[in-house]
Amino acid sequence: MNKKIRAITVAQHLGISTQELRKYLSEVNFGVRPSEREFPESIANGIVRFVARKLGKKIAPLISFEEEVEEVQEEEAEEQKEESALERMSRIAKQSREDSQQSKEEKKIKAKKKEEKESEKEEDKPKRAIFRKIEISPEEAKKAQTKSKVEQKKRKSKEEIEAEKLEQKVFQKAKSKTPELKKKEGTVELPEKIIVKEFSEKIGVSPSKIVAILIKNGVMATINNTIDFDTCAIVADELEVKVKKEQTTASSKDLFAKDLDKLLADEKENLTERPPVVAVMGHVDHGKTKILDAIHKTKVAESEAGGITQRIGAHQITKKGKIITFLDTPGHEAFTAMRARGAKTADIAILVVAADEGVKPQTIEAINHAREAGSTIIVAINKIDRPSANIDKVKGELSSHDLTPEDWGGSTVTVPVSGLTGEGIDTLLDMIVLVSEMLELKANPKRLAVGTVIESHLDESLGPVATILINTGTLKIADNFIVGKVGGKIKSMLTDEGKKIKKAGPSDAVQIAGLSESVPAGEILQVFASNKIVKQKLEEISDLEGDKSGAGMGVGEIMEQLKMGKMNFLKVVLKADSDGSLEAVRQELEKIKNDEVAVKVIHAGVGAVTESDVLMAAASQGIVVSFNVRTSPRVKRIAEQEKTEVQNFDIIFELTETVKKILEGLLEPEYEEILTGEAEAKKIFWSKGKVLIVGCKVNKGFIEKGQKIVVLRNNEKVGEGTASIIQHFEKKVDKIEENQECGIQFEGKIKVEEGDILQGFKTEKKIKTL
Repeated sequence: MNKKIRAITVAQHLGISTQELRKYLSEVNFGVRPSEREFPESIANGIVRFVARKLGKKIAPLISFEEEVEEVQEEEAEEQKEESALERMSRIAKQSREDSQQSKEEKKIKAKKKEEKESEKEEDKPKRAIFRKIEISPEEAKKAQTKSKVEQKKRKSKEEIEAEKLEQKVFQKAKSKTPELKKKEGTVELPEKIIVKEFSEKIGVSPSKIVAILIKNGVMATINNTIDFDTCAIVADELEVKVKKEQTTASSKDLFAKDLDKLLADEKENLTERPPVVAVMGHVDHGKTKILDAIHKTKVAESEAGGITQRIGAHQITKKGKIITFLDTPGHEAFTAMRARGAKTADIAILVVAADEGVKPQTIEAINHAREAGSTIIVAINKIDRPSANIDKVKGELSSHDLTPEDWGGSTVTVPVSGLTGEGIDTLLDMIVLVSEMLELKANPKRLAVGTVIESHLDESLGPVATILINTGTLKIADNFIVGKVGGKIKSMLTDEGKKIKKAGPSDAVQIAGLSESVPAGEILQVFASNKIVKQKLEEISDLEGDKSGAGMGVGEIMEQLKMGKMNFLKVVLKADSDGSLEAVRQELEKIKNDEVAVKVIHAGVGAVTESDVLMAAASQGIVVSFNVRTSPRVKRIAEQEKTEVQNFDIIFELTETVKKILEGLLEPEYEEILTGEAEAKKIFWSKGKVLIVGCKVNKGFIEKGQKIVVLRNNEKVGEGTASIIQHFEKKVDKIEENQECGIQFEGKIKVEEGDILQGFKTEKKIKTL
């Protein structure tokens, strides 16, 4: 609580009158009226510093004066209690001596007065007598008078003496508590905006010096004013202090949009190396879980029904001193679901392909999922221990999907393995370490954590829990956070081995408790400095939410993105009733393009539109196009939830025309200037306001108000301007037709002359077509 300080107390502290203080207050805006009788403590201290500089004095800060007075009074009381008997006697003796001295002087004066009276009596006697005249010289009288005044000064009231001593002690104590500023070494972190006084304390330079530099640079500020980071940087540069901007928390808009790129944005100097995150993907029964089992040397496959992973988890291993985080995904649909909600999960995707079966439809889907996610693909050719294994056949099929193996002259890492025997697993791990080093994966462990929900469920004892993959920062116990539309506070953290930990860094995967309710996979976790900020952000997200659920985009939003130059392709997930139809439609779609936009088929398959197709389109911000196949009501509902367009067609021509129309709406329009008419300048006038008025006759076409006017002289363009006003006789008009005379108020840099031709032009927007 900011206590109030009386104006008279501030004035006394400065050694000036209250009227003088009011005068200083009227010179600078301290945020209080000069007539105020009390000021907040922080403002009172600011006034003291300002007036002290004006007076050229060094005055200690006025820090909680009333509290200091009470504290000093308490100390005085303690001192008095502890005062020894000898000290008391000494003090009494000293007082006695002073009183004795005083009484002697008074006695002398009384004696002189008595003698004067006696002499007066002698004069009044009739009989003869000897007269003695006792006189006090003027010098002695003056000396006695001065001495009396000195004694009066000495005889101040006890209360006044004690008050003076108390005040002196308070100021001495305040001065001793004021820390001496010392310029900071190294780099100082500053927020976007900061008060000058706080800035002074952070860099260790006096406020007066900072204010002087600010004024020199044209910024009129006092110690209580707020300045931005750029201004701080200018001041710090002059003072030879290094500063940098603090990492700001995520905006509600970025959180709502789940824009992980913006949430993870950081300065390069803050980044350090982090472990890779790996997802294992592939066709059903090609051995994903067996490979994970071999890697972790656990019985994951045996403990799960049918050998299929039941839920998303995460595990870490160490290879050659390097940590690797594995996401145990049950399939690429879950992987896409996370991406569809805006999550960036795996850096490396291990594509598992069975050596005896080769590339299958779900293998192709997995390839497309990984590509759209931007993950680097490493192919694990599994089941090489089987007699029917054909590694070369698998490599050939991979090449047809633009995954040409390194030993075939391509860039895709392929590793033959056996999840059953463990053959090739070490080599696979070596390749993961090598690829991760080439990717130079980095994050900032010193900032507030940002993470991705890998899975979430309800625990009987802990309530809602979630497995979080930390993308950047360090997550700690008691951190306040937001996940999607849910707030919480970290109550506990467990590793994949069940160990309780207090903090976790980038690429770590931990199970957290402290959620108010369960959250879906793929949601973004963002830590904030306080619960107050969490509540504020949740309110803002709620306001933004409205009807904008889902991660995909409607056609209108896609068109808007392309217009803004944020997208160069209309991404399409294509489904058809047969391989022949699929290939035919795909070829027709890929023909639709020009220099600016094109169609990109990110996935093509045979069969009905599935949930996976919708999620992939949503994750890629594209659309689903189907030919001669149906879309179930359930998938349509999912498409609505994900805000993703699903277009069904029975005729190829209609399909291609619809896609063309979408792209044509995305094309930047062309603008063309069309000549509307010509007028000849007959007379030139100047208005009172020195505005050029051209008296002219329209020879052909028409001239409109506000049109661009090109001036021709001897059939050559000499300049251009605008017809701001057109007047026909006494009436102002918007348009003047052929063979009519008018006055045109011309605005432009060229001076129109008699005989010049004025050409009127209008701009028309023309939509491009493919």
